[in-house]
Amino acid sequence: MIRCFSQPFGRSPDGDLIDCIISHQQPAFDHPLLKGQKPLDPPERPKGYNKNGENATNNFQLWIDSGEECPKGTVPIRRTTEQDFLRASSIRRFGRKPRGVRRDSTGNGHEHAVVFVNGEQYYGAKASINVWTPRVTDQYEFSLSQIWVIAGSFGNDLNTLEAGWQVSPELYGDNYPRFFTYWTTDAYQATGCYNLLCSGFIQTNNRIAIGAAISPRSFYSGRQFDIGLMIWKDPKHGHWWLEFGSGLLVGYWPANLFSHLRSHASMVQFGGEIVNSRSRGYHTGTQMGSGHFSGEGFRKAAYFRNLQVVDWDNNLLPLSNIHQLADHSNCYDVKEGRNNVWGTYFYYGGPGRNVRCP
Repeated sequence: MIRCFSQPFGRSPDGDLIDCIISHQQPAFDHPLLKGQKPLDPPERPKGYNKNGENATNNFQLWIDSGEECPKGTVPIRRTTEQDFLRASSIRRFGRKPRGVRRDSTGNGHEHAVVFVNGEQYYGAKASINVWTPRVTDQYEFSLSQIWVIAGSFGNDLNTLEAGWQVSPELYGDNYPRFFTYWTTDAYQATGCYNLLCSGFIQTNNRIAIGAAISPRSFYSGRQFDIGLMIWKDPKHGHWWLEFGSGLLVGYWPANLFSHLRSHASMVQFGGEIVNSRSRGYHTGTQMGSGHFSGEGFRKAAYFRNLQVVDWDNNLLPLSNIHQLADHSNCYDVKEGRNNVWGTYFYYGGPGRNVRCP
């Protein structure tokens, strides 16, 4: 049972209600493996860590644009309303990704434009992710851009940690890009969920509301905005921590939630994903990224920059042996590059339905 520490701030500009919940009464501690625990102190950051020139401000969310934040000792949680449940295609699976999601997504409605590394042992990942407001044309579709930290096979034992931004009318009731997290230990079947909609992820930050809208956002041929994200395994306790913006620790996924990820990841993936429901009998017009193909480049196509992974000794390293995957490249594509300012980067995305993507 969750008790409110204080009254909600009222509605933020995105229509959300934010409650300040006493830290040790947050949903995470309803999980049988976590009952009675308290949030841990911050971990040591990886060696080679720098902020990659992130914006100095950490006011990345609409709800704190007024300068408010939750009191120390509490965490901000976006309130789930009756309207949220009424929009859901299935109450039982509310807050979960559809099952059957595979990296090779042919035939299940999920389409990707990503880069990935595998074949080593990975202990984290970091990148700066360009934020846009892609058009989502069907209530039960979404468009997201995220980091995946993956272990296990793409069968029933898949473990993932995921964080990024998403536009999901079904989940949030609007078309704002929102900061989100996800996890699963069984290939999206029965475990895990978005944000704090089930017990698991332990939040430690009183200024970041998971699931809240991100602001500002990028505009075509205009100002560009990106957010820093890092997921890494604390060498001392083994938990997987999440950082947002320029150095704000959001919280962590306890290691004992997982099977394969209890030790390390075997793949790290960066990029975009959409759902194509073909509800009108043809390919969706849901956009990925900016809604423009990678070849248009800066200020037009969406990007990830400064891609890095964390090794066994808690060092941040550039990616090596990078693979690209665009499973419907006439609809959404990806183009990787490297330079001294952005390190390893890529452009990605697309408009969905077009003359070459019927």
